[in-house]
This record gives sequence, structure tokens and C-alpha cells, in this order.
Amino acid sequence: MSMETTIPAEATKPLNVLLIGNNPIELSVVLEKLQQVRDKKIITEIAFDLKSILERLIRFNPNFIFIDDNLGNLQLRETVSELTNNRKTKDIPITVLKNSNYHEAAGSGAALDYLLKQNLSADALYNTVKNSLKFRRTQLYLYQAYQKRKKQIGKLI
Repeated sequence: MSMETTIPAEATKPLNVLLIGNNPIELSVVLEKLQQVRDKKIITEIAFDLKSILERLIRFNPNFIFIDDNLGNLQLRETVSELTNNRKTKDIPITVLKNSNYHEAAGSGAALDYLLKQNLSADALYNTVKNSLKFRRTQLYLYQAYQKRKKQIGKLI
């Protein structure tokens, strides 16, 4: 008798991560940490501004986004706004990478999470991705269930 182990399709699919920032050195540190994640294939693309983000989205379908808060308040706010309003990225979890815990990153209200750069490790990055994806799936499921229930109630009235 043979035993077969089935691996959920979600576990075998690679993670597509979009890194956004204006400091190539800091982005390379994040990229290096992501490459250290074991047991998960992670494909990354890097963008430096809104124009390059939109160029990446033509051929790359991210399922997670990291944004470095070094972009500056205005550009960070614009970037998060563009991503949360774009049909292709509106449901993708965003994590802001912060230099300091002393001030809130502008625009991070739409971000699901933030991570201090001083605490970056392969495990911390992967756990953030994993937890944010799970949280986003739960949010979307609850929203869809709410909409379905609302329709059912509407039909009864």
C-alpha cells in the first residue's frame, strides 16, 4: 500500500513580489533576504517610481508588494493610492518597510502591515508575506460573503 502526499497548489506556486523604493542598496538587501527564504520560490521585480511600477505591471502579476518608506511622504502616498486604485493591484497586500517606529509612514493606512528595516530577515519577510496573504484572503472572503448575504436579504424583502 502506497501513501501519497498531496501538496496544496497554493504551496507550490511561486510568490511574485514587487519591491518599490528609490534606494537600490536597500532594495538589494531586501532582495537578498527574500532569496534566502527556503522551501518557497520567490520571483521579484523592482520598481523605482510610478512609471516603472506601471511598466512592471504590464508583464508581471505580483501577489505581494513591499514599499520602502524612503520614497518620501508625497511619493509614498501617491504610490499606495495608485496601487490600491489600480484594478490589477487593488487586492494585493502591501507592506511598508520603515526606518523608524517613531512616526507613521504616510500612506501606510492602506498598507496591511509594516516592517522595520532593522528587523529584516528572511523569516521576518516571509512571515509578513504569508500572514498578509492569509489576512487579505480572509478579508476578500468576508466581503464576498457579505455581498452575497446582502443580495439574499434584498430578494426576501
